[in-house]
Amino acid sequence: MLTNSANKVILVLSDGLRYDVAVQNMGFLGHLVESRLASLYRVTGELPTMSRPMYETVHTGLPVMAHGIYSNQVVRRSNQPNLFQVAVDAGKTTAAAAYFWFSELYNRVPYDPINDREVDDPSLLIQHGRFYTQDEFPDIELFQIAGMLVRRFQPDYCLVHPMGMDDLGENFGADSIQYRKNAIRQDVLLANLIPEWMSTGYNILVTGDHGITSDCMHGGTTPDVRTVPLFLIRPDKTGEGDTGQTISHLQLAPTICKLMGISVPETMKAAPIV
Repeated sequence: MLTNSANKVILVLSDGLRYDVAVQNMGFLGHLVESRLASLYRVTGELPTMSRPMYETVHTGLPVMAHGIYSNQVVRRSNQPNLFQVAVDAGKTTAAAAYFWFSELYNRVPYDPINDREVDDPSLLIQHGRFYTQDEFPDIELFQIAGMLVRRFQPDYCLVHPMGMDDLGENFGADSIQYRKNAIRQDVLLANLIPEWMSTGYNILVTGDHGITSDCMHGGTTPDVRTVPLFLIRPDKTGEGDTGQTISHLQLAPTICKLMGISVPETMKAAPIV
């Protein structure tokens, strides 16, 4: 049985999740918003709208020119205060079910697909990690792994990173039935996990790193690739419904620090939303 704690956080970073597609197709999350069990924000993502740079931006609260992960081809560990580091430094437990780029950013480089696929090591920044290397790795498996990590290790900070939206968006485009149906599938998977996570005291954030265009691309500056949702669910507070507010990717890291009850590093200069 998990221990109740309002200082625990699960971040669901759905790769390639567009704002409009999430709002139109993720009915369980929409129910939480309508019932004021969640707050919905529109996020204006940082640039470029590429995955590895935005993974680092979300976890450091820094724009690309400040953290130095300029593109997907910059393969090295993070050298800035990040959520995994500040959590471990505060004596908290971390976990992630995520694409292997997160292992490279926060654990070890180069990634060893044998040794680094599953780690349970308190000396690492991601102490309990389960990583995958194929973009088409099934979301259902990823969410089940995340549920296992939460039950087994009760992490104070857990990253859940499915790739299905990005993979289908890059293959079929954001207007495709494949992309939109997968938003529904992710919503159903979350519906089977979020009530348990809520009942055990987790703050839950569901957001994206970037969107996808109708012609299967991201990386540019248009609203379809730059605008992503943030659903915020708190165990100890009523939600605000659809807030109508637009926030920045830069606010996510300091917000998560506040939710975990740890000091916000000076490098995270954007204002938290809680």
